[in-house]
Amino acid sequence: MPHVEFAYNRAPHRATGLAPFKIVDGVGPLTPRGLIPRAIEDKPSAEDEHRVKEIQALHDIVREKIEKSNASYQTQANKHRMKVVFQTGDLVWVHLRKERCPQKRKSKLSPRADDPFEISERINDNAYRVELAGERFLLLSM
Repeated sequence: MPHVEFAYNRAPHRATGLAPFKIVDGVGPLTPRGLIPRAIEDKPSAEDEHRVKEIQALHDIVREKIEKSNASYQTQANKHRMKVVFQTGDLVWVHLRKERCPQKRKSKLSPRADDPFEISERINDNAYRVELAGERFLLLSM
């Protein structure tokens, strides 16, 4: 199993274009023997300012690449979504789920939606308070 892990950590990642070994150490090992701990005198000094600046610059580049990749994913995922914001007094249909409104949905054959209900309070763009037959419910929109 260690060979699979080595191969994975040596392969470039799609988002960063760099291998995890390269991101962590700044240098990727060529063989699994490159992972064997070295003697203290053979290791690069952690106090070397040049080395520290190189690693920090590499981490900054990786952070920018990951942010760019995440923005690309977000753009693609939200391409067909419409942002809908309701106001107090708007009428909305409420999907009655059995676990959320057990007294309204007693069986799978009962109606899944009821008459339009008026929004009594807007908490934020994603949460609203709706009164269902005298009961107050918190409605989360997607």
